Amino acid sequence: MMEETQEKTLQHETVSIEIEQISTPFADLDAEVKLAIECAAEKKAFNLIALDLREVATFTEFFVIVSASNQRQVQAICDEIQEQLKSQLKSRVVRIEGYGSAEWVLLDYGDFIVHIFEQKAREFYDLERLWRDARKVELPESF
Repeated sequence: MMEETQEKTLQHETVSIEIEQISTPFADLDAEVKLAIECAAEKKAFNLIALDLREVATFTEFFVIVSASNQRQVQAICDEIQEQLKSQLKSRVVRIEGYGSAEWVLLDYGDFIVHIFEQKAREFYDLERLWRDARKVELPESF
């Protein structure tokens, strides 16, 4: 009888719970955010993601996070985003950080922030993990 009781207590059932991740459609983004993502893709950025921070932060609405192969590409992506947002939408960056070292460049447009990382820096800082409570934006597969 004791063996039978022990055997039953050692057995347990594994339950997995799937949490549905609600995402934000790309079409719902402002023109500036869309253009920034398109510019990064055009300059061959990879691992593009956008996070909708409206429910978890008050300082900005969206993060755009992209990777580049090297520091020159980081700067090229940064330059393209600034040039196109200024020429097409008359939108100017509020603040730029990290352009000189180009391991992690931050372009602050107020309502959204673009993070352009050299790959190793992106892995080190892991913003996706830090902001995992934010909704992901559904980016078109072409990016």
